[in-house]
Amino acid sequence: MGNERNWAGNLTYRASRVEHPESIDELRALLAQGGPVRMLGSRHCFNDIADTDGVLLALDRLPAVFEVNAERDSVRVSGGLRYGDIAPLLAAERLALANLASLPHISVAGAVATGTHGSGDAIGSLADAVRALTIATPAGDTVELRRGDADFDGAVVSLGALGAVVDVTLDVEPTYDVAQHVFEHPSWDVILADLEAVTGIGTSVSIFSTWQHTDVADQIWVKQRLPEAREAARDSLFESLGAEAATSKRHPILGVDPVACTEQLGVAGPWFERLAHFKLEFTPSAGAEIQSEYLVPRADAVAAIQAVRSLAGQIAPLLLVNEIRTVKADDLWLSSSYGTDAVGIHFTWKPDEAAVRDFLPTLEAALPPTARPHWGKVFTLDAAEVRERYPRFDDFAALAARFDPERRLVNPYLERLGL
Repeated sequence: MGNERNWAGNLTYRASRVEHPESIDELRALLAQGGPVRMLGSRHCFNDIADTDGVLLALDRLPAVFEVNAERDSVRVSGGLRYGDIAPLLAAERLALANLASLPHISVAGAVATGTHGSGDAIGSLADAVRALTIATPAGDTVELRRGDADFDGAVVSLGALGAVVDVTLDVEPTYDVAQHVFEHPSWDVILADLEAVTGIGTSVSIFSTWQHTDVADQIWVKQRLPEAREAARDSLFESLGAEAATSKRHPILGVDPVACTEQLGVAGPWFERLAHFKLEFTPSAGAEIQSEYLVPRADAVAAIQAVRSLAGQIAPLLLVNEIRTVKADDLWLSSSYGTDAVGIHFTWKPDEAAVRDFLPTLEAALPPTARPHWGKVFTLDAAEVRERYPRFDDFAALAARFDPERRLVNPYLERLGL
């Protein structure tokens, strides 16, 4: 196939070719040809979840679908569209999503299938907003599932194991504005003394650290829906943390030009120009990097952060930045926040995958045994251990076997998980 690679450049796909069907009929015909097949999204996964020895199907050239329902509380969109593509279309309709991931460059179907999320104590993952989805199965059939259907909770975070998600229906709400504030050098001891107060002070809160220091974090980003009712409480909280408001725009990675980042300094703007950390027209984050993430139940969050803190000396040399975010519980079988409000501990590593993989077993052993790895990022946990952390994993395996009885979607990644 040549040198087709993922976004970060740490993975070269093994597939024999990449096909870009331009119609649903062409997609179904390609699926029905037989042989191994997988779906390729916006290539923002850092492991081989999307790879195959057969054919990769990219949905980015299917006809664009964007349909707001009559009640104006949902929108049906093509699975291959990116969040950055649909957000301005929603804004033009005076509508909004409840949340976005840190970057708008990711495809809807791919983000949902891997359980990707933004941040917010009261906000679910991107998958939690899914109301319905249409799946083209490996046999070339089309299956529509809606919230409440027997298979729905298993089919949303699907790891690409059920088929091609050709469209997704998302919950929407009236548009709103957001202001973003950045605070610097907050005390870790004070943060961990009342983590819920910190993560609950805004609509969406992210704590960033390079772990060069263990007494203070680098930054806390607070994204607040307007009108803001708790401005005085926010300022008082950050004063107690010993943190000061940033006086100019910041990037999550210290020393990097913040030109790619969404506007800060409390300047109000539309939801889609603030909830993501990065602007669509720029390369997000560092570009050349490796990512890992582990989500733990809120009850285990302080212990998990303390475990990371205790490993700071080993983490810091490998790290670009660590981000801590929160996700509301949901009922989706393979969601990292299934059955529990969760705290995500996300690592953007320097692009030295061998060193990162050598270190990850140490990190994973130190985290609570409830930590669930992000499906699209690099982890080394034993597959049996991963399955143990998802109470509905066996049910999902049975669902995947029904959708793909010939196991054409099962690639080495899924085989490692025991599917």
